[in-house]
Amino acid sequence: MRAQRGHDAGVYIISVAAELAGVHPQTLRTYERKGLLRPKRTAGGTRRYSQRDIARVRLIQQLTQEEGVNLAGVLRILELEDDIERLQRRLEQLHREVDRVQADAREALREAQRRAGTELVLYRRAEIERHR
Repeated sequence: MRAQRGHDAGVYIISVAAELAGVHPQTLRTYERKGLLRPKRTAGGTRRYSQRDIARVRLIQQLTQEEGVNLAGVLRILELEDDIERLQRRLEQLHREVDRVQADAREALREAQRRAGTELVLYRRAEIERHR
């Protein structure tokens, strides 16, 4: 299992997390019950909140108190933000994969050139069509 990143590690008990977020501990329980928060749990079942959880509570507070969004709307906004974050991680992963494949292709081309003792040039299909 991957080690948790610092901002995702559940380290704060509910009273500390509530104080850091500027809310009552019961508010954190309510947010969890409504699916807005998913704090980590110890083996004994004690909630452990992360920096990310605390930032999320602050965002929930901003959306409800300053923007007038109800909790159902907040839940949808948070789901969309989670989707965006997941897609950004996937895009970064795909960029790394493309970079790896391109590096492998360059290495294969160099190896083919070395074996052939000549310079090989690769063209994209669009470039070939343009030259016809």
